Amino acid sequence: MLTPITTGAAPKPFSAYSQAIAVDPGARYLFVAGQVGATVDGDIPGDAARQHELAWQNVLAILAASAMDHRNIVDVHVYITDRGHLSLYREIRDRMLKGHRPAATLLVVSGLADPRFVVEVAVVAAAPAT
Repeated sequence: MLTPITTGAAPKPFSAYSQAIAVDPGARYLFVAGQVGATVDGDIPGDAARQHELAWQNVLAILAASAMDHRNIVDVHVYITDRGHLSLYREIRDRMLKGHRPAATLLVVSGLADPRFVVEVAVVAAAPAT
């Protein structure tokens, strides 16, 4: 249902993502709003690694609530506030996605809605229509 698209006419991905993902007609889409590194209770840890893990865990929990998982992710948009966290972001993303390579965009930004946040992850997912 999800088909990675690769072409030599554009640069190869610089890390673990696809140039594009095609979705079969008739799929249902889920647009997951940006998830930050906060607990269900709203606590925001000061540790960057924990925030990255929580942001991805929150995305995966929302996918699960829609009967989807990491394999349904078509596109990821990630915002980080510190370029020094790039390798941290990639390590945690790769662990959470377990080899799945959706299309992806990563931006380093000067800040997020709350200055304590260091990462925000938004995804689009697709699954067969029910």
